[in-house]
Amino acid sequence: MPKIRVLVVDDSVVVRSRVSKILSNDPELEVVGVAAHGRIALAKIPRLNPDVIILDIEMPEMDGLQTLAAIREIYPQLPVIMFSTSTHTGAIATLEALSLGASDYATKPSNLGSVEASNQHIREELIPKIKVFGVGTTFFSPSTTITDSVVPAIHNRREQVDVVAIGVSTGGPNALAKILPALPADIGVPILIVQHMPPMFTKLLAQRLDSQCQIRVDEAVPQTVLEPGQAWIAPGDFHMVVQRQGDVVRLATHQAPPENSCRPSVDVLLVSVAKVYNKRAIAIILTGMGQDGLYGCKCIREAGGQVVAQDKASSVVWGMPSFVVNAGLADKILPLDQIAGEIVHRVRDNQVPISGL
Repeated sequence: MPKIRVLVVDDSVVVRSRVSKILSNDPELEVVGVAAHGRIALAKIPRLNPDVIILDIEMPEMDGLQTLAAIREIYPQLPVIMFSTSTHTGAIATLEALSLGASDYATKPSNLGSVEASNQHIREELIPKIKVFGVGTTFFSPSTTITDSVVPAIHNRREQVDVVAIGVSTGGPNALAKILPALPADIGVPILIVQHMPPMFTKLLAQRLDSQCQIRVDEAVPQTVLEPGQAWIAPGDFHMVVQRQGDVVRLATHQAPPENSCRPSVDVLLVSVAKVYNKRAIAIILTGMGQDGLYGCKCIREAGGQVVAQDKASSVVWGMPSFVVNAGLADKILPLDQIAGEIVHRVRDNQVPISGL
């Protein structure tokens, strides 16, 4: 199989050298060139024909956002992974880059002086993403395939819905930006979201979404009482769970070990949702790498709840939804632009309590 051709664009000589060396040590990757800023990168793309571009945000001459916009205009399908700092400014710029069409992002090591730690960070952050976009988004999907038919669904049962829990990773900010603004203010249930992101990024994402939505969107705060018509995003580096205390349900966060190499983890949230809400819960599994959410969806279905998965065509990476679908856990598989309507339909059409509850 041909090696994945990578172009590294960063104004720092140290970063260019270190990233190039680490990537070149992987037998599946080939660094075909480097560039100190966007203008140089744009001139090199037609000559080097890279499969993936690693793009810094803060650069002289032509910064990352300007470069990304130019790349998208000329090469709309070329994968671009932003390489940003874990700072407030870097997080804001990263979210903007994702909205402009960046394929994904990775954060730079916070301390480039700690050589082995920073090298390991780059290996773990960048290489899996380069491979998924360099060889196609089916890389992280299960080998088993299914038809478009779904498993026997509970869609037609008149179950009351009390909560919607959403799990998402790669491609998530844009997916959430399509779903949440389409939900009415009187949706009538709380919405809980796990988006795989580091600290600060989740808070800024919540603020960004809040400005676009009819419902309120906040980063989760422990002991908050869940209220209808509000969404909470799990804070970066913390698991988010729900706990029933008397007649109310409250949010809690903790830093137990990562699940599926993720903290926050979709599985951790869904397991708690299944325990607290039983059959009155809906899980929505959206675009993302890996299989976080698979076990949680199993718990939701075993408790009698419902599961909706995003389809392959509309996913940036059909990893998380594909594991749920191939395990036979999805009641329905839908394109992104139909999921908000499906949430409203399932919540509003099923608000009649079942006799005997």
